[in-house]
Amino acid sequence: MTYDVEIMLRNNEKVYTETIHHIGGEDPASWTADDASTVLHSALLAIDRALNPGRSDEPAALTLRGINWIVTPLDGGAAIALEIHSASAVAGPFAMPVAKLEQLLNEAVKAPAASGGVVH
Repeated sequence: MTYDVEIMLRNNEKVYTETIHHIGGEDPASWTADDASTVLHSALLAIDRALNPGRSDEPAALTLRGINWIVTPLDGGAAIALEIHSASAVAGPFAMPVAKLEQLLNEAVKAPAASGGVVH
């Protein structure tokens, strides 16, 4: 499935939009915490690309610390609004109830963190 990530960088009035193709669970109703984690990571990488447009590499791994997020209803589904120090973004919508996406994100954030880069 594909979804958009709209990115707002601090001190920049332009809104960047990136379309993401989610590989894995095509049907959000059957998603697991791993799918939710992938969506968060994809949104963070989209933010990194907006912050560093000339960069040719991506962080090897990301941690889900220092991230503020909420799940909100949107277009009959749910969207994720997230914020880090240097930017904010909205990803979605996803065809699932708000409560289910919230639960999956909570599980994803509680999962052990991989070591590696940080986007902020």
